[in-house]
Amino acid sequence: MSTQVTIVGGGSYQWTPELMADLFGTPALAGMHLVLEDIDPAPLPKMEALAHKLNDAMGAKASVATTTDLRSALEGADFVIVCISTGGFRSMAVDLDVPAAHGITQTVGDTVGPGGINRALRNVPVLVGIGKAMEDCCPDAWLFNITNPMTTLTRSVCRETRIKTVGLCHEVGNFCMDLAIAFGRPLEAVSASVTGVNHFPVLTSLEIDGADGFDLLRKLLDEVGGLGSLAPYPGRPEAEPFSKLDFAQRHVFKLTLLDRWGSFPAAGDRHIAEFVPFALTPESEWGAAYNIGLSPISRREQHQAEYVADVDAWLAGTKDLQTWQSGELPSPMIQAMLTGEPFEGPANIPNAGQAVGLPPDVVVESICVIDGDGIRGRDRAVLPTPYDEIVRRHVATQELTIEAALTGDRVLAAEAFALDPLAGRGDLRSMEAMVDELLASTAEWLPQFA
Repeated sequence: MSTQVTIVGGGSYQWTPELMADLFGTPALAGMHLVLEDIDPAPLPKMEALAHKLNDAMGAKASVATTTDLRSALEGADFVIVCISTGGFRSMAVDLDVPAAHGITQTVGDTVGPGGINRALRNVPVLVGIGKAMEDCCPDAWLFNITNPMTTLTRSVCRETRIKTVGLCHEVGNFCMDLAIAFGRPLEAVSASVTGVNHFPVLTSLEIDGADGFDLLRKLLDEVGGLGSLAPYPGRPEAEPFSKLDFAQRHVFKLTLLDRWGSFPAAGDRHIAEFVPFALTPESEWGAAYNIGLSPISRREQHQAEYVADVDAWLAGTKDLQTWQSGELPSPMIQAMLTGEPFEGPANIPNAGQAVGLPPDVVVESICVIDGDGIRGRDRAVLPTPYDEIVRRHVATQELTIEAALTGDRVLAAEAFALDPLAGRGDLRSMEAMVDELLASTAEWLPQFA
C-alpha cells in the first residue's frame, strides 16, 4: 500500500508548495497518497492543481485529494504535517500591537514574549484536538509540527495524547548553511550540537573541518574589525553578499553573546532577542543596534502576497516550478523512517537526557537520530551558564502556558506572562492590563477563556 501524507493547513501558500515538491522528490514516497486539508476551502483548488502539475513534472506517481474535513483527512495517514495559524494575520496583529501599546516591542512575536504566549493560548487546544483526532483515525501515524510556538505546541500534544510527535524547524540548518557559505566550505564541513528550546537552541559544540568553530568565529570577528564596526552607523560600507563581513553584520547579536558568554543559540537573531530581556530596549533602539529588524504585519502580508503570486505564476506556466529539495525536515525524516537509513538533524522531542538538568519530558531541541525505529536524541549536554537558567525559565513559562491554554485559567495565563522575561519585565499592573486586553482582543479564538 502507498504511504499517505496529510498536510493539515494544506492551503498554506507559504508551506504547501515547497512541502509538496519535497515529498514528491523523496524516493521512498514514490506512488504516495497526498491529502491536503484546510478549514478554508478557498486555496485548496489551486493547491490541488499545483500538486498535479508538480506530480507530473517530477514523475512522482502520486495521488492527491483535498478536503475541509479533518477526520476524513486523517483516515489512513502515516504522516501528518501540521502548518496552521489559528486566527491568521488578524490575531497576529493583536499579538504585536497590544504589547507595543504597553511599551513592549517584539521582533517576531510568535514564540515567546507576550505574542508567543497569546499565540500559544489559541493554538494549543487546536493542536491537542488534532492529536486526539489522530488517536481515533490514525493512532500509529507521526505528527510533524512546524507551527509556532513550536516547543509549546509539540509539548502539549506529547503531554495530552499518545501520538508520536516531533517539532521541526529550519533555523539550526539555516545557520549551519550560512556559516559554511561564509567560510567557503560545504555544509558537511560544519558539525554542531545544540541543546535548548526552539528558536533558542544553544550551541554546545561547533566545528568547521574539525577545527573549533567558536575560535574561527572569533578570528572572523577580528578580521572584519570587531563588534564595534558591525553596528549601524552613517557611511558604514556595504558588505558583499555572503561574505564574512555580511555574515558578521547579520549575526551581530550572536557574536555579542559569543564574546560575553562563549556560545550562542543557533537561530536567527530576531528570534533569539525575544528570549532575553536586554536585547529589545530603548537603548538598543529595539534591536537596531544589533542589526535586528522588526517583522510587522505589513511585512508578513507582503510575503503572503509574494507566495500567492508564485503559485499563480507556477499554475500559469510563467515561472519555473520549484522541484528541488527546500531543506525543510519532514521529507528527509520520512525517507529515514521508511528506509531505515539513519538521518541526523535538529528536532524537538521530549527530554530523555538530551538536556541534562532540565525536567524530563519537557520538549527540547537537540540533534537527533532518525531511522526505522523513530527519533531519539543523539547527544547529552549540559547547557552552559547562564543559558541554563534562561532556558529553564522559558520551560517553566511554557508549562504554565500549556496549562492555562487547556484549562482557560486566567490566573495561570497571567502567571505565564509575568514569568516570561520579555512580557513580565515591566510594571505588574500594566502587564496584567496587557493580558486582559490581549485575551479580550482575541476572544473569538479563545473559547476556553469565555
